[in-house]
Amino acid sequence: MTKIILTEDGSHTLSDDHSGETYHSIHGAINESKHIFIDAGYDYIDKDISPIKIFEVGFGTGLNAFLTYHKAIEQKRKVQYVTVEPFPIGEEIYTVLNYPQLLGDALCESVFRLMHSVKWDFPYVLSDNFVINKLKTKFQDIALQDDQFHVIYYDAFSPVAQEELWSKESFDKCYNALVDGGVLLTYSAQGQMKRNLKAAGFVVEGLPGPKGKREITRAIKVKNKDL
Repeated sequence: MTKIILTEDGSHTLSDDHSGETYHSIHGAINESKHIFIDAGYDYIDKDISPIKIFEVGFGTGLNAFLTYHKAIEQKRKVQYVTVEPFPIGEEIYTVLNYPQLLGDALCESVFRLMHSVKWDFPYVLSDNFVINKLKTKFQDIALQDDQFHVIYYDAFSPVAQEELWSKESFDKCYNALVDGGVLLTYSAQGQMKRNLKAAGFVVEGLPGPKGKREITRAIKVKNKDL
């Protein structure tokens, strides 16, 4: 069973009984997503790069995609957004999540609902700036082209709940899918996870985390580390 929880910044998150985890930090869902994926990921990439190509592991509530959409509209920057989610949340849940009310107006609500309701496994043009392609599958089951994405939002459940998603093999796939200079962002700062990132070839940075979390991780693809 999935339950809606109100976090400290007034935004919703979900609690998943199967994994025993929440989709976002209880200290603030919007604050956490913005800090990790927008500020440390999207904003890290040169603003002259357009379209910026983003891959997300774990569409979940749609919050990361929604925040990215807002940023793209604000900057008039084109975004191509691909995300995987094997277990989408239902209409009875996403229609009551309060992100549109906190971030915008009635138009925002229609965009947020459209993000969830559009057809899976098919690119959909949400606006002149934003194309989304939701893949209803497991990350392990997809093949990604090499040198395709500028940013990866790695927002799966924790290494404790989904160990297979935090393996060197999974990060090998991410490394190959990123362009040179591309970045992977995650809320996790687990030691073994960082070692797996390094083994896959990434340069790994520990960054200050949002409220309630000391550290997050940014991993950079640098083919020639001597440069």
